[in-house]
Amino acid sequence: VQLQASGGGLVQAGGSLRLSCTASRRLSSINNMGWYRQAPGKQRELVARITSIGITNYADSVKGRFTISRDTAKNTVFLQMNSLKPEDTAVYYCNADLGWGAYWGQGTQVTVSS
Repeated sequence: VQLQASGGGLVQAGGSLRLSCTASRRLSSINNMGWYRQAPGKQRELVARITSIGITNYADSVKGRFTISRDTAKNTVFLQMNSLKPEDTAVYYCNADLGWGAYWGQGTQVTVSS
């Protein structure tokens, strides 16, 4: 599975960004699609995930601010990030969990200035 992520950038605190991740196979064939992030000096953490049937879950730190969604016709998953905070600054990675294996997209940098 190949994953192509895009949409990162520099934004001021309180602003918004939308990340996109396009998979090389149908989303219905992928157990979970997720967004993870890794800040400097920290471990990679799950931000949001959506299952093949559309069930979503979020890290507590982003609940109410971030929304994960998908366009199955385009094999694309989105992460809408609102009310961004400086602590959201990280490299964001798209992940596809097929059950028997997981794949990562290239990271996209999100920087939130205070």
